[in-house]
Amino acid sequence: MPPRKDPDPSASVPCFYGAELRYLREKAGLTLEQLVDGSFRGLSFLSQIERGERGMPMDLARHVDQKLGTDGFFERRCKDAQKARQSGHPPYFADIPDLEKQATTIEDWAPLVIPGLLQTGAYVRKLVQTARPWEAPDVVEEKVRARINRAEVWKSDARPEYWAILREELIRKPLLPPEEMAEQLTHIHELIRNTQSVLQVLPETTVGHPLPMGLAKVMTFPDAPPLIWTEGEHSGQIIDYPPHVTVYRRSYDLLRAAALPPEASLALIEEAARGYRDEAQQQA
Repeated sequence: MPPRKDPDPSASVPCFYGAELRYLREKAGLTLEQLVDGSFRGLSFLSQIERGERGMPMDLARHVDQKLGTDGFFERRCKDAQKARQSGHPPYFADIPDLEKQATTIEDWAPLVIPGLLQTGAYVRKLVQTARPWEAPDVVEEKVRARINRAEVWKSDARPEYWAILREELIRKPLLPPEEMAEQLTHIHELIRNTQSVLQVLPETTVGHPLPMGLAKVMTFPDAPPLIWTEGEHSGQIIDYPPHVTVYRRSYDLLRAAALPPEASLALIEEAARGYRDEAQQQA
């Protein structure tokens, strides 16, 4: 039997609380099954929390406090953790940055906006200002910082293998002025090259294709089941039910087949960046 992998409490907020939960559970002499009994959560969910792969939801925090007699410790700390993790992110998205850091592989499908891990500050800012024009400037900048901080995952020696598929419209119909769009596309090109990642572009001429309804992120982990993240305008959902995950992954594989090859896709992005740069110079 392989040795148990304990979470590093210093790695992230979920890892800290996962390690504390495991310590207190074992101190109380309870198994995972005994601790989760009576809650609305499953055994695998609790196990993922102990390994630091997921944050603890409030309902489970209250259940754990009652079972372990921890006098509201996990409920109080759960509120603190939520505040820290949600800074600059909507509540429904709070788990995703930590999951991205822990993932072995990340596969993004971006039909409407450039994926968050590839965005420049200018792109994030314009995106927020366009989608939520009522936001105060300091709130917009908080969201920009949070999005850029997610890109710290690229600096890790244990960064996930990354694959992205973008619709060509995201390149041909710019959200930004020419100079900033050139910077955005150059950023994507350099990041993909420098991290040995893979990017494909789905041509404008491809009308029918898998996953036509919106964004999907596929994540796999070294010692946890894969999951899917889907997101709408003001909501998002983690999908971890195995049959649904399997269908999403099969659809993503078919989407790869419909997209341009990686080298041709990067060449298209490089050419588009050059075109926007020339346009910016002509406007100067």
